[in-house]
Amino acid sequence: MIGAPSLDVRAELEPNRPLAVDDEWLDDLRLRIDDLCAIASDYLEPAQVERLRQTCYFATEAHAGIYRKSGEPYIFHPLAVARILANVRFDQETLQAALLHDVIEDTHYNKDQLSARFGPEVAELVDGVSKLTQIQFNSKREAQAENFRKMFLAMARDLRVIMIKLADRLHNMRTLGAMRPESRRRIARETLEIYAPIAGRLGMNHLRQELENLGFSHLHPLRYRVLQDAVRKLSGNRREIISQLENGIQDRLRDEGIVGRVVGRGKHLWGIYQKMRLKHLPFKEVHDVYAVRIIVDTVDTCYRALGVMHSLYKPIMGRFKDYIAIPKANGYQSLHTVLFGPNGVPIEAQIRTEEMHVMAEVGVAAHWRYKSDGNSQGSHAQQRAREWLRKLLDMQRRAGNPMEFLESVKVDLFPDEVYVFTPRGEIIQLPRGATAVDFAYAIHSDVGNTCVGAKIDRRLAPLRTPLVTGQTVEVIITPTARPNPAWLNFVVTAKARASIRHYLKHLQRDEAILLGKRLLEKALAGRIGGLGELPIARIRSLVREFNLTSFDELLADIGLGNRVAALIAKRLLPEEDEKENAAPDASAQPLLIKGAEGTVVSFGKCCRPLPGDAIIGYINAGRGIVIHRDSCKNVVSYKKNPDKWIEVEWEAQVSSDFSAELRLDVVNRRGVLATIAAAIAATDTNIETINTSERDGTTTTVHLLLNVRDRAHLARVMRQLRTLPEALKLARRG
Repeated sequence: MIGAPSLDVRAELEPNRPLAVDDEWLDDLRLRIDDLCAIASDYLEPAQVERLRQTCYFATEAHAGIYRKSGEPYIFHPLAVARILANVRFDQETLQAALLHDVIEDTHYNKDQLSARFGPEVAELVDGVSKLTQIQFNSKREAQAENFRKMFLAMARDLRVIMIKLADRLHNMRTLGAMRPESRRRIARETLEIYAPIAGRLGMNHLRQELENLGFSHLHPLRYRVLQDAVRKLSGNRREIISQLENGIQDRLRDEGIVGRVVGRGKHLWGIYQKMRLKHLPFKEVHDVYAVRIIVDTVDTCYRALGVMHSLYKPIMGRFKDYIAIPKANGYQSLHTVLFGPNGVPIEAQIRTEEMHVMAEVGVAAHWRYKSDGNSQGSHAQQRAREWLRKLLDMQRRAGNPMEFLESVKVDLFPDEVYVFTPRGEIIQLPRGATAVDFAYAIHSDVGNTCVGAKIDRRLAPLRTPLVTGQTVEVIITPTARPNPAWLNFVVTAKARASIRHYLKHLQRDEAILLGKRLLEKALAGRIGGLGELPIARIRSLVREFNLTSFDELLADIGLGNRVAALIAKRLLPEEDEKENAAPDASAQPLLIKGAEGTVVSFGKCCRPLPGDAIIGYINAGRGIVIHRDSCKNVVSYKKNPDKWIEVEWEAQVSSDFSAELRLDVVNRRGVLATIAAAIAATDTNIETINTSERDGTTTTVHLLLNVRDRAHLARVMRQLRTLPEALKLARRG
């Protein structure tokens, strides 16, 4: 350990530069620099500490004349950020980058100048942390989403970027009182939704808990104070009961010959509040307001200590968790048990080894703490964190926009784990509520894309079945199968959601291009022979004018309804053809519908058209063409936009199934639903859904959604239903 002598900050600044602070702040600044260097000197070499001190002076000079909203010099903020990281024993480069993390954004120095002075590693870290200031967004929310996307990309290059960002956010939260109330609430919500979960995902629990408590106090100040008072009043003096727990457990461990230390703590307020809110519990039913940690030397001793705890205090049934055998996703390991403590106060006991304790407190930061002696704990956490980041990058590539990526990340940051097994006995960790489809995508994206069924504990089960810890899951795949859009209604993992959306977007684009080509050819009918006869120069000019990358992109826009085919056709035709065909009839040949066009041609649920019905098409921006029956009530309102309508007809041969909705009034008798189902089955028809509503004591209305081939098929079903003696009135909906 080396000393950290107080130096005159004024003398260390570069000549002919203005002082960073007024004279009244110099003593305080000197003390803060000395304090940081003293902490760093516990684990860094003297030369490294000196380089850190010189970086402090450079940062002081760079931020000269800049003040925070609280009125204090800005340099106090990067010093505080570096101190937070020094307490976790980060390396010299990380501490230097923490001191310089706002220099590129707020001062005249650029990345190249920092690289020349402090080395490329420090400059890269500072550049990764710097906020985005030159990108224009449509909304603050979109800017935030893009900022987080870039942050995760920077994290993938070097995990220390997020460590600096988290320390930066922690100090900002500690000094949030100087902000306006609306700004405090916005920043607190962002902290609770993104930064605190990231700290937890990386295993940095000490940092996560402080971020959560600070966020809670600013987002819900009244609730925070009420809960704080309730915890303070619980079972008298808080310190007294924790001290009683520590002494009682320590004595019993000594009697059993177990060497270890006992640390008591009160559960942080945000954790109590979340448990009360999510489980709808009153405060008195929250069982882990108080907790003790028992830290021993080996894993075997952990289980021995568990037995001692259960003999000392009565355990609460069903509240034991073994995170040593099955660690959490971020590498956390401990034995958890809930006990009835002194005076009947419920306490949570966490039993772990010293290495597990370091992992639980600092997570991936253990990598830098143990960097010098090659301890595997840090590298294990590093490996888990990088695996998580690899999955995030995969989601980022599949996400269509920053908002979608941020939504996926939020889903991934709030897992309540379920552990299931593959048929080979491998453990797969999933969020609570995950289904067999989530499991399939966790194995591999190709497995998820081609899954058609699942076996849970060797029994066939629907793909939407929620999984429970301990189950063995086997996925059934078919190479020709494809993702179902309905899966988005029940999958919970970010990877599954991103993979399904990615596939559907590519599928929709291909289908939109084909439909756009058909619509444009229809608009050009009678003018030229086909798209191949259009002038290449005119096509390229129009693509450039619309700021598109290719003609396919223009066709996709037409297919999705974002551009009108008739107008595009007019722009593409040579000028002489436009004069000769000033008023062409683009709707002379209706567009033929076969029912299997995919995602860009849909059928209105308001009227559910069938082959044989007279139909009309409405061009809906972003969705393509929506087909309606011409008698649909919505057609009247849609016809206010005649340019959005297109003439359509059914093809001669249509082989798809369509949904049709019937309303049937029947006499309310026992077994009437079975009679109706049997009558429908006799016509080779599948019932998609069936719902009933009682009109009065003797009459019931049955709502049927059926899968039929065409209008004639539906007519056979209706004739069959009218022959039932219980049938009173039958009508097709829409």
